[in-house]
Amino acid sequence: MKIEDYVLLIKLNEVGTIRGTAKVILISQPAVTQRLKYIEEYFSEVIFIRTPKRLIPTPSGEIIIEHAKRVIDHERELKNRLAQSGKEIQGTLSIACSSLISQRFLPAILGEFTAAYPKVAIDLVTGISEDIKRDHKKYHVCIIRGEKLKETTSIRLFEDPLYIFDTEAFPDDRLKERPLISFKSDDSMHELVDNWLYHHQDKIKPLKTMTVDQIETCKQFMKQGIGMAVLPESVSDSMMDSYPHIALEVEGKSVTRDTWVCYQEGIRKLPQVDHFIKTLTSTQFLPQ
Repeated sequence: MKIEDYVLLIKLNEVGTIRGTAKVILISQPAVTQRLKYIEEYFSEVIFIRTPKRLIPTPSGEIIIEHAKRVIDHERELKNRLAQSGKEIQGTLSIACSSLISQRFLPAILGEFTAAYPKVAIDLVTGISEDIKRDHKKYHVCIIRGEKLKETTSIRLFEDPLYIFDTEAFPDDRLKERPLISFKSDDSMHELVDNWLYHHQDKIKPLKTMTVDQIETCKQFMKQGIGMAVLPESVSDSMMDSYPHIALEVEGKSVTRDTWVCYQEGIRKLPQVDHFIKTLTSTQFLPQ
């Protein structure tokens, strides 16, 4: 049995179908079927029951899948220990990162990091900060938006001011009534916007709220004149000269979204983790 076989079992269990797993791991469906057949013959056990909707692990399959998880964990731990003891920076670096940061900043950061440390294997997961917080112990480093992660060491990377944009002007002398377009985010983002709207209800009144899946979709809807959109500076700096906008402020203070890098105590003993955090904290995310 190879490590790849154990990874395949875990993916089959997570995805639930052979076809879906083949797409995720980028090999053909017949190859996945053939590999699963080999694994079941190796253990002399049926691992999955095939149903019309998904694969269901048999009792023996559940035992084998748990074994697969332990094997992968031990392999990762071994690589990290070797990386810690060696002079050359290597091993696995597991990162969970907010989707906004992964789209806007992470490609350049990882490009710089992997060029400097080509033997470090990057294990990256992206998503909403709330989801990352729930599973933060699975990763070496978490890059999240909003509130910092409790029970971890958290370093603020930057403050991201919020602005409301529209294709129509924001008048001072009358109430502005327009649809509001929002993008899928964690609750803390929506709370900031709702609180700001509450303090400015005499100036801005959303007629209705439309929610889209991605921040880029939100921007494009706004540009087409469909409605207003609250966007962080980090993804809207190129729009400042082209569209009417105002900064979000409450009681004279800017409304901002903090971005944090969070990690468990002691994890920086791994050289690849320590060097990545140093790369992050030396990055200038927004213009000064």
